[in-house]
Parts: sequence; C-alpha cells; structure tokens
Amino acid sequence: MRKDMKTALSIKGLVVRYGAVEALKGIDIEVKEGEIVALLGANGAGKTSTLRTISGLVEPAEGSIMLYDEEIAGKEAEKVAGLGIAQSPEGRAVFRDFTVEENLKIGAFTLKDKQQIQKNFERVYKYFPVLEERKNQVASTLSGGEQQMLAIARALMSSPKVLLLDEPSLGLAPLIVQDIMNIVKEIRQEGTTIIIVEQNAAQTLKIADYAYLLELGQINTHGESEVLRNDPKLIEAYLGSH
Repeated sequence: MRKDMKTALSIKGLVVRYGAVEALKGIDIEVKEGEIVALLGANGAGKTSTLRTISGLVEPAEGSIMLYDEEIAGKEAEKVAGLGIAQSPEGRAVFRDFTVEENLKIGAFTLKDKQQIQKNFERVYKYFPVLEERKNQVASTLSGGEQQMLAIARALMSSPKVLLLDEPSLGLAPLIVQDIMNIVKEIRQEGTTIIIVEQNAAQTLKIADYAYLLELGQINTHGESEVLRNDPKLIEAYLGSH
C-alpha cells in the first residue's frame, strides 16, 4: 500500500555533526504524501536534530533531503519555509509579548495572498476555537496547552506541504495531549503531511501511519505503526510506561 503512494519527503544518508559529536550517522527516512510519520526515541537519539536539519536550522555534514523533486539539504530556513515546510518547535516557542493573532500573522509571513491568509485564519480557528476566543490576549497569559495549540496553529498559517511537530505533548496534562493528538489527525485528514517527534510513543503510534525508532543517531527499526505497537521489544523499551 505504502509503496504506491507519492513521496513527499525523502532523506538519504543524512549526517549531522556538532563539532566532534555525530548526532545523525547516515539515516534514511521516507515520508509519503498525506501520512503522519513518527520519529521515536529517547533523549539524545537525534529526533530534534532531524527536524532542525529538514527545516534548514542545522546544516547537514552529508546527505540529501528531497521535498518532492527539490533538494533542500543545506538551504536557509527561510527558503525551506517558502518551499512548504513549517515547524512547530519543542517547548512551545511562541512570541510571548505578542497577541495570539499577531503570532498567527507571523506564521503567514511566506504568503502574499490575503485571501489565503484569511482562509488559514478560519482553518486554525476551526481546529483551535479557544485561540479565536483569546485572539487579542498576549501569548504569555495562555495556559501551557493553549500555547502548544498556538505553536501548531502558527506553523499551519503558512499552508505547509509538510508540518514538523517537535514534542507537542511535552509537559501537558493527559486530556490536553489527547485533544492535540486528535487535532493532529484532523490536520492530516485535510491533506497535510506530518512528521511528529515524540517521547510519548504509545500515544503517537495510535495516530501515526508509519514510525522510525532512532537510537544514538541511527535508525534502529521502522515500520507500520500498527506493527510496531505490537512489537515486544518496542513495548518493553518504550511503551511499557505509558
């Protein structure tokens, strides 16, 4: 089934170094159009480095990153954003002194079409009605869950082809995590391809189509999420505590 789908993002032989430390040791990842692909693993496995390299915040030492037919490895972050990749960073990095609406406008900086920007406002307010209620509130006054929603909504404002989500459940109460995971599924159902980095493997495998498990900068295993959810080794290492 998966092999018949169009490839949205293809990573081959990706190496990332921070000085003498090799954070990624030649990984290969394939993301099909319209999928949710999960990158799982412990802290320091290379998950965030992968996302930051895709979005142009980190320059790879070696390897290729193809967005459809375009090579984006080593391009500046602004150019990558313009080509259709948006990232919701770890730690809910919203502009704390700006209002909700101002944060969302910043997310649409790559778009020139005012009608499209208006449509995107309507779309994110449909996913996150609480943000519309709080649109004139300063971001620092939002709860942790609302700030996470704002970070995702801001990334969506650029009409991305591929949305990168870095630890969207981090530090949130279980009910809020459930809400956010359901919204991620809805975003995918409307056609956006998603790569999600998470430590909460059990929750993520419920919504993902395919998953890669990273260990110390290498792919340990990968496969359909349903299969990985029933893998005894994975259950013991990552799913037992959830």
